[in-house]
Amino acid sequence: MQYEKQAELRIWREKIAALQAEQNQQAREKREEEAQKEYEKKRKEMLEDVQRNHGKAVHFLRKTMTRIHEENAKEELKTQEHMERRMQAVLSLKNSITSNRENLRALQIGKKTRRAFEAKKQMKMREALLAEGGNVAKELFLHKRLLEYEKEKQAFREQQKSRRIEIVAQILQENVYFHKQKNSQSWTKEVKRGGKLEDSLLWRMKTWEYIEKTCKYSAAAMPQSWCSPSTCSSADERNTSLCEFSHKVCHDVFCERQEDEKEGDKPQAEPEFPGLWNRESDLHKIPKEETESKQLAARILKKEIFKKKTGKLRTGIIHKQIASGHECEGCPFYSKPNLIHFKDFDVGKIYKKKIVLTNASYGVNFCRLVGISEWLKDFISIHFDPPGQMAAGMSCEVGVTFKPVLALDKELIDFGTHVVGERISRTVTLTNCGALGTRFKVQMSAGDSSVSRAIAKSSPGRMISQQFSDSVSEEKVSNCPVKSVLEKKDQTCHDRSEEMTHCAPQVEQQSTETSLSSSSTEQLSRDALNSKSDLEADDAENLVEPSPEETPIEIMLGKVTEGEIGPFNSVKLQIIFIPAVPGDVRAEFVIMFDNSPCKPLYFSAVGVSIDVPVWVPNPNIDLKICMYDRLYQDCIVIQSRAKAALRLKFEVCKELSKHMDLLPKTGYIQAQSSFSVQLKFLPRHSLPEDAGSYFDEETRVLEVPMTILIADKTKPVNFTVHAIVTTSDLEISPAEINFGYCTIYEAVQTNVTLTNKSILPQEFGFVGLPEFVEVQPNDGLGILLPLESLTLDIIFKANKAKEYDFKLTCKSEINRQFKLSCKAVGVHPPLELSHSLVQFAATALNGVSTATLYVINSHVSVNHCSHAVPRIGNGEIAHVGPTSFEFHVPEDCPVTITPSVGTVLPGKKSLIQVSFRPTLSDQLIREEAIGLCRAAVTRAEIQTKKKDEKREMKKLSISFIRQQSSRQLARDGGSKNLTSVYSSEQPKSKEIKPNSEAYMAAHIFLMRNFRGRFERYIIPCFVASGDTDGKRNSEDLSCSPYNTLYLELHCPAVAPSVVVTSDNGKNTVNFGDVAIGHRRIKQITIQNISPEQLELGFSILNPNGPFLLVRPVGTLHPGEDKTLIISFCPNENKWFFETLDIWTVKTNLTLSITGRGVMPSIACSVEEVLNMGYVIAKEKATSTFKIQNTSALNLRYSIQLDSLSSTKEKDQQRLPSFMTSSLQRTDFVGTQNYNGLSVFSIFPIEGEILAGKSQDFIVTFSPDHESLYYSDRLKVVLFGKEVAHVIHLKGAARYHPMFVEGGIPLDVPIESLAVTLPVSSQQAAKGELQEPVKSILLVLEYIEEESSIVPAMTELKVGAIRTAQFASKKNVEFSFDNLPLLQQKGFTIESAKGTVERGQIKCISVSWVPPADFHADSPLIVTTLLTLKGDIKEAYRIFFMAKVASACTPTK
Repeated sequence: MQYEKQAELRIWREKIAALQAEQNQQAREKREEEAQKEYEKKRKEMLEDVQRNHGKAVHFLRKTMTRIHEENAKEELKTQEHMERRMQAVLSLKNSITSNRENLRALQIGKKTRRAFEAKKQMKMREALLAEGGNVAKELFLHKRLLEYEKEKQAFREQQKSRRIEIVAQILQENVYFHKQKNSQSWTKEVKRGGKLEDSLLWRMKTWEYIEKTCKYSAAAMPQSWCSPSTCSSADERNTSLCEFSHKVCHDVFCERQEDEKEGDKPQAEPEFPGLWNRESDLHKIPKEETESKQLAARILKKEIFKKKTGKLRTGIIHKQIASGHECEGCPFYSKPNLIHFKDFDVGKIYKKKIVLTNASYGVNFCRLVGISEWLKDFISIHFDPPGQMAAGMSCEVGVTFKPVLALDKELIDFGTHVVGERISRTVTLTNCGALGTRFKVQMSAGDSSVSRAIAKSSPGRMISQQFSDSVSEEKVSNCPVKSVLEKKDQTCHDRSEEMTHCAPQVEQQSTETSLSSSSTEQLSRDALNSKSDLEADDAENLVEPSPEETPIEIMLGKVTEGEIGPFNSVKLQIIFIPAVPGDVRAEFVIMFDNSPCKPLYFSAVGVSIDVPVWVPNPNIDLKICMYDRLYQDCIVIQSRAKAALRLKFEVCKELSKHMDLLPKTGYIQAQSSFSVQLKFLPRHSLPEDAGSYFDEETRVLEVPMTILIADKTKPVNFTVHAIVTTSDLEISPAEINFGYCTIYEAVQTNVTLTNKSILPQEFGFVGLPEFVEVQPNDGLGILLPLESLTLDIIFKANKAKEYDFKLTCKSEINRQFKLSCKAVGVHPPLELSHSLVQFAATALNGVSTATLYVINSHVSVNHCSHAVPRIGNGEIAHVGPTSFEFHVPEDCPVTITPSVGTVLPGKKSLIQVSFRPTLSDQLIREEAIGLCRAAVTRAEIQTKKKDEKREMKKLSISFIRQQSSRQLARDGGSKNLTSVYSSEQPKSKEIKPNSEAYMAAHIFLMRNFRGRFERYIIPCFVASGDTDGKRNSEDLSCSPYNTLYLELHCPAVAPSVVVTSDNGKNTVNFGDVAIGHRRIKQITIQNISPEQLELGFSILNPNGPFLLVRPVGTLHPGEDKTLIISFCPNENKWFFETLDIWTVKTNLTLSITGRGVMPSIACSVEEVLNMGYVIAKEKATSTFKIQNTSALNLRYSIQLDSLSSTKEKDQQRLPSFMTSSLQRTDFVGTQNYNGLSVFSIFPIEGEILAGKSQDFIVTFSPDHESLYYSDRLKVVLFGKEVAHVIHLKGAARYHPMFVEGGIPLDVPIESLAVTLPVSSQQAAKGELQEPVKSILLVLEYIEEESSIVPAMTELKVGAIRTAQFASKKNVEFSFDNLPLLQQKGFTIESAKGTVERGQIKCISVSWVPPADFHADSPLIVTTLLTLKGDIKEAYRIFFMAKVASACTPTK
């Protein structure tokens, strides 16, 4: 009962466990189904995203490609246009050169003609004066003076005309100015018109006074024709400046009148770049009613300018040019364009323009650039390369670059340094950038009611560069539409009333809230240009006069201190600086506005006043970086503002007197002119000690104060000379080089370091190098940067055997020399190599590259006077005789040298072949194989873990106890299995065999991932005197290490493009042993492993060789496999070897093809004939023969019978053999069976005989009827082609068991078409004698000799056939008839009667001796019958023919 309860409890528990397992299984399946659905959903969404992104990418890619194509097309079009322009420029230049050559040739001819004419004229005048008896020199001098006086008179007249034109131009300018002022002034200026008119009248009176003074001065200066050069120069300068001023005034008058008529401001010159400005405006458009007067004035003005220039240089610098009778008038050079006007420019951009200067004179002329105005140097730069002398009509180019920059980036006006009494004015442009007008007022800043001053204690020439921090913050101007734009304008008034204006670009600050439109900006720029001349004209009347009682104010405002500024308009404010006391001056100003949103604007003005009349424009002379013992010069310009000449004295401090000098020591500077002083600086090495505190040894900076002493002045003028002094040393490390022993066939290289100790770049060069030394790179020439070190290669190549001791010289650019000591020992080895360097082509893995060279022994004599002899330095001369060599190739080197050891006789050479075969190292392949095995083990381990996890998950559902036990077992078993697998599948490197799958897989993987390598090998070749053959059994040859030759090999290896995939990737095709004359075919599969399509080419195999490329391959696509077919057909008994190169664009694949031709040979036990004997018809007879294979090749054979050949039917169509003589019969096939089967059969008929083995063959003879002429021919054919052996098969068949052989048969050897039936048994029982069945002829020839008698001999054979058919019959009996007759005739038969047992053959001997009555003239013929008696009787007719022949008579 208890057991039943326990069983039920156990069953209940098992049911619960099974139910829980089923529920768990269903839950697991449900979770897996949900996970699969979720995965499918995410995958679908991902695919949709991918497709959508791909579509977008394709769309944008198409747009990008379209844009790129368009840009490429534009670039190509631009390139074509540029090339066309260049071609046109070249053609125009060619035409210009041609025309200029013609003009120059004409000018040279004219000049030569004029010279001849002048010389002829002067000669005539001289001859006339001599004829009259006058003073020739005096008359010629007076004539010359007269001509010069006439020229001066004419120039004076022209100058008077030009003065009139200037007066008229100034009056016109005044009228235009007043007219413009009336039209442009606002209503506030109209109220003050009365005071302004008075100021204008005062200005007009001053102008007239200036004109009168100028005219009087010019009129007084002209009659003085013999004044000093300096006075003439000053007068000419004033005349030139006045002429230029009048020309400018006339031009301004024309422009202003044109502007008034058009009621608007328009551009006055053509812009630099077309398209950026309006092309419709023209500066030179003049109304028709004023054309005639203006043209007349301009023409007169040009003539005046030319005459004044001619008068200016009347001292002989410029002469009148007369060519072909025409005098050159006007300017000698023509400028195109003559005016460059930059407008509407953008600040920060660069604008360029070219000026073409053309020589408009009739002769050779030249020009140079004098300079540009000081106020233009900050913005305009001139690029002009003086072309030298220019022929007439030739032209040159001048480049003008305009870069508008911001003159001031803060509200600061710096007047600079000026002398007391000068007047300088600057303008501030106040621009209203908004659309609302306002009223402004300018006044001194409240925090600085008075002008601050600091008395200057330093040099008067020093410029103030102090930075002020009182700038306007951004918060003050953020909401104000009115901005302050500073425009610097210097107006310096001297005693001569010369005015200079310095203009700079405006700095306009725009508000962050409002901006100007394009029309407003253009209006403002036009207003600024128009008001520029107004401010210059009103400079004097706008000045606010200071009160004499107050402290003199040096920086003040102009007359316009307040007013109304309209929307989008600007107002010019003037700041005046009148220095009164030497020192620094600074003033602060503020601009207030009525509108509350407009914040005040602040700006400052600074200036320096000096009282020294002499100053140095550049008080800091910077000589940059200087070297010791080098002369440096500079020109120091000294300016004078004094009205009288001053005497100057130049001093250098005592410390620098040995190194620096000023020339001249003293000099005079003229009034208001400049003076140049030459500064010479030659720093010595003692400069650091001599200079003292002026020289800083750490920074190497030299700062020397220089003094200019002015006579009658206590205050000197100081300026400073700055320089950085550095050394010019070059250091060579090491200072001495020992190259050691060097053969004359090699070069020894060593490195030296060249260091520049200077902080300046220095050029260097190794000069005067001996022919056996080379310095690289760049042949020992180059430039060293400051403190730079450069490694140089010194290459030494000895040209003879001796000891070298020399020095190399390195020179710097300042001609300093630095020495490098060198030593070496030259060695002349007994042998030499034809090539010391072999550079192999890029060779693919498993490919081969071959090069050939020679080892030459040129040592044939020890006479060192006639030629160089082998020796080490100055040592003993090498012995003349055979010299041996040995190339020592490293073990891991993929290079083969054949032969590596040899001996070269004197005067001979030995051929050396060097082969490079790049391969993967065996160690590398084994390591890769181990890595692949580890990867396979790792994958197996992962799979094993997955299986164990699945197994454990299944066991969890059974029970907790079983779960633990099964998990432990699984753990133990899994670890054991894993350990066994890991240990079994990870072999060591040495255990991997080359034929294993892991090794081959690693080899293929490395070959497909090969990236290429370059290796350089140096192979030593040891040289020793003596023959290697004579020293094999004795001591080794002694060699000197200094005679060693070196062969350098450059071996680049690349990845193959094509690899062999068949036969485990081997590049060797081995055909093995092939019989001569037979062909064997092999297939080789190649694969393209490169990413490109390859066009294959093949090398040509030996056309007379045994190898043939049957099917080549033309093209291989990436990853494609194709098969090559190569055949081998040897024609000789030897080994054959060839290489087939498969060419691609980058690499080559070399296939090594080898095979051996073997001559097949056999030995047969039967030589030529196999006679089967006599057989009873319809019975069989067998015979055996043996064939042995005597060659080293397995032979495939086949047995052929002529009776079964395919040509048998054709042979039967020929004439029967019995119709031809026996000598002409060539057929071997005789009588055959009637049943159509061959009478002979052989077994086996085909097969293979192994090398050295033999084969037995069984021949069966089975005739089906009686015949004595059964025959056939057996052929032993090897490989289906070659007949190795032939056997003639014969046999005979009888119906009766007896036969006779011997003699000569007299019947036909071919059967008759009629069938001969056998003799019946009844006839045989009756004993009837049959007709003779056969006739036999026995020929006996007796040779007659004197010494002895030898009978003639022959024999017959009688045989009995052993057969079971006639077993009961008795033996065969035979007998001859007519024996007495035979004996009478001399014939003797050994056995006339007898019996023959079955299976035996009886030989019957027959002899003959000539009887006494025999006549030798004719042969003796006797006939008898031979009777055979067996089962039947047979008779044979025997013919005995005998004849006699002498011993000396040859038989026929």
